[in-house]
Amino acid sequence: MKIDSSIDYNETIKIIRKYPNEKKFTLAILQDIQKEYGFIPKEVMTKISDYLNIPLSDIYSMSTFYKALSLKEKGKYIIKVCNGTACHIRGSNSLIEELTDILNIAPEETTEDGLFSIEIVNCLGACALAPVMMVNGKYYGSMTKEKVKTVIDEYRGLEHEQ
Repeated sequence: MKIDSSIDYNETIKIIRKYPNEKKFTLAILQDIQKEYGFIPKEVMTKISDYLNIPLSDIYSMSTFYKALSLKEKGKYIIKVCNGTACHIRGSNSLIEELTDILNIAPEETTEDGLFSIEIVNCLGACALAPVMMVNGKYYGSMTKEKVKTVIDEYRGLEHEQ
């Protein structure tokens, strides 16, 4: 696992100490860590293990069990493509193909510049708008391959403005 020395892992201590050192708070701590860093760094798992006095393997097991938690650093923009029944029937696979072509990464990967990650999910709860994708919580419905390129260009444009 790559260690990003620019990240202040000391913030971890503040997050962990918000909770009593009881095992039942493990998931809540991991969720807060995921929210802070975008993933669960190895160093942080060790600190949680020490604080809660539970084996590191328990922290690892929980971190890999829940899909909402990740051990891999994700991009600034997380693109979720719905592949539920309605979206699948209406062409979500072509959206996935377009995204992988444009971004040159496979699903569950992150672009080299750290901007985009692609995730395939079972349902985004917007079947009437199928096929649907979401970027950092913003829904894009009735998607086509052409619209995918427009959305990606929009986010790349935001990066050039900053």
